[in-house]
Amino acid sequence: MARTTRELRQRRHRRLRKTLTGTPERPRVAVSRTNKHISAQIIDDTTGRTLAAASSVEGVLKSATGGNIEGAKAVAELLATRAKEANIATVVFDRGGFDYHGRVAAFADALRAGGLEF
Repeated sequence: MARTTRELRQRRHRRLRKTLTGTPERPRVAVSRTNKHISAQIIDDTTGRTLAAASSVEGVLKSATGGNIEGAKAVAELLATRAKEANIATVVFDRGGFDYHGRVAAFADALRAGGLEF
């Protein structure tokens, strides 16, 4: 039985989420990407609240596309500044079942450069 790319990614994500949870001390950074855009949220799973979010669809980042590494870095820098405003220093990185490669890896590196620890 052939599985689609989306089904395989969802299976990987479910497998990751069994052990990965965000707490108030270490919230979870959930990354989501499409061919054209990338977005991320910082989530406290104990209360189910989003503490900070950033996306390449936002008006602030309209000049940068989320479909390339530069756009992913721009979104990560914006999320890092919003995390600092919310007094968040350490997080858990949830790659969402995506390969830790390309835009996702660049996003994570830019978050680290922005001051978040994981």
